[in-house]
Amino acid sequence: MKPLIRNLLLGFTAVLLMGATVFSCQTTQPVGTSDAASAVYVAPGEYDEFYSFFSGGFSGNLTVYGLPSGRHLKDVPVFSQFPENGWGYTEETKPMLNTSYGFVPWDDAHHPELSMTDGVPDGRWIFINANNTPRVARIDLTTFETTEIIEIPNSAGNHGSPFITPDSKYLVASTRFSVPIPQQDMAIGDYAGNFKGTLSFIRADDPGNMDVAFQILVPGYNYDLAHAGKGPSYGWMFFTSYNSEEAHTLLEVNASQNDKDFIAAVNWLRAEECIAEGNSGTMSAQYVHNYIDASHVGQSEEKTSVTVLQPADCDGLVYYLPTPKSPHGVDVDPTGQYIVAGGKLATVIPVHSFDKMQAAIANESFETTIEGIPVLNYDEILYGEVENPGLGPLHTEFDGRGFAYTTAFISSEIVKWDIASTQVVDRIPVYYSVGHLMIPGGDSQQPWGKYLVAMNKITKDRYLPTGPELAHAAQLIDISGDKMRMLLDFPTMGEPHYAQALPADLIMDKQVKFFPIEENTNPYAVKNEGETRVEREGNVVRVYMSTIRTHFAPDNIEGIRVGDEVYFHVTNLEQDWDVPHGFAVIGANNSELLIMPGQTRTLKWYPTREGVFPFYCTDFCSALHQEMQGYIRVSPRSSDVPLAYSIGQ
Repeated sequence: MKPLIRNLLLGFTAVLLMGATVFSCQTTQPVGTSDAASAVYVAPGEYDEFYSFFSGGFSGNLTVYGLPSGRHLKDVPVFSQFPENGWGYTEETKPMLNTSYGFVPWDDAHHPELSMTDGVPDGRWIFINANNTPRVARIDLTTFETTEIIEIPNSAGNHGSPFITPDSKYLVASTRFSVPIPQQDMAIGDYAGNFKGTLSFIRADDPGNMDVAFQILVPGYNYDLAHAGKGPSYGWMFFTSYNSEEAHTLLEVNASQNDKDFIAAVNWLRAEECIAEGNSGTMSAQYVHNYIDASHVGQSEEKTSVTVLQPADCDGLVYYLPTPKSPHGVDVDPTGQYIVAGGKLATVIPVHSFDKMQAAIANESFETTIEGIPVLNYDEILYGEVENPGLGPLHTEFDGRGFAYTTAFISSEIVKWDIASTQVVDRIPVYYSVGHLMIPGGDSQQPWGKYLVAMNKITKDRYLPTGPELAHAAQLIDISGDKMRMLLDFPTMGEPHYAQALPADLIMDKQVKFFPIEENTNPYAVKNEGETRVEREGNVVRVYMSTIRTHFAPDNIEGIRVGDEVYFHVTNLEQDWDVPHGFAVIGANNSELLIMPGQTRTLKWYPTREGVFPFYCTDFCSALHQEMQGYIRVSPRSSDVPLAYSIGQ
């Protein structure tokens, strides 16, 4: 191993293992000035300019902040049960967490991705991945609610997802961990040549019908991140990969031997042609598709097969672009011409040219072929290398004015460089160990290049201490001028690996404020208090309940027995904005309900002891919120107390 690369590797490993704080002292603008404070101030009653959407990492959720204020607006539950509103606890939402492994109420969410039209974020949906149990979710940006989740078969470690094509036709997902495909009992020592990866293309443009359109079987490397081509490179998707050594132990050393790994360039238009020509196969697979139906009730359906392509059977499908060294991020500039890689152990940032790539393919300028995948000649596809990019370059985004911005993890800085000249023009320290960065629209054809958010992994000494674990940090940087300027620190929830943002006025006037009660088709809904009732069938009791400011109907229930299975189907009759009602009952071992206006939600309750138990509203709704309560009487199993319910006298 070359001494420089060895030293970089050792330094990088030390940062990872010890949480070292290493940062650049180079800066061009002071921080903490009074004009910075005024630049992020949003007066009471005024709105932020941007919505920003951060992954919650190990929380499994999506978090929403306003920019430039950094105000935390909302948590959107996705892959994790969320007692704040009952997500994953209510009978309507539990199906959304079904997988082929059973009910999985947690995951590791990394990368939000906005839907696009003509290469520009359009504000319809945002998608996010589940890394541990491979899944991709759709969130509706008119309600800020998760409406669809598709599991991904033949995958292990769904890290490189869910990056989108410019027309929102496909989301992609790649396997971080290669495994035997199909899965089988195999010695781990037989990894090389036997374990495989998959690159999955998921149909995303038809809400409620997400599915794996096809998968590409690729050599057993670790596939990391992706971004789509655009403009001249439309129809291509670019994936980073590392561990071309096919190591299976101590990867920090054994997967860092080769000077270059690869970007996999996939021509998905060619994939569609090969499938149409019959040059694909079908593989048995077990995976689950979950969606919220028109009645706001989660549904699950099992899938049993998937279309699979082999590069050797589809000429022109995949090419490998040699890229130094252990590349992490891959990013495509707004013109669609330049493909930028972040080799975290590299001393330069390589910038590949799409036109040169096409010429190398046409001239068959190949270094070798790996399992049917041609490896293009590095020098022939290279536009240039950015020198002195900081230590540990990871991710790049673009401002739409000809500049790129790259995170340097080890030297804890953002480096700005000119795309045309590949020369560094500015740098600013961040605090500390920055991973991803985000510019609103910075991965699209039309960046809103006013702000940059650095997402830092370590926050030692930045906030009031909170025990052994500290919040992760976001730092807002003004990039509207020639020099970057630090404006704001704000803490984030979970671990925000990546974020997306768009102008607030693109979606704020499209927000759903309540659900029309006459359109509520939940089978257990009531449309008025006259329809409320309690019914028994064997040991199953269904309470058809309504809620409105400031009472439940019914609010007194008797005749319930120990051992019954009680379903509280609660409909919020309100038809006004921001008037949800809550419902909780003592002894429930799941969560409260939080019911939006015009919506029905169901709490399942098992009474285990005799007595009279209160239920109440958990969400403040009016001056008489405290009076919003009721009682349920539970009698012995053998009791003959008749079923009765009432409100008032």
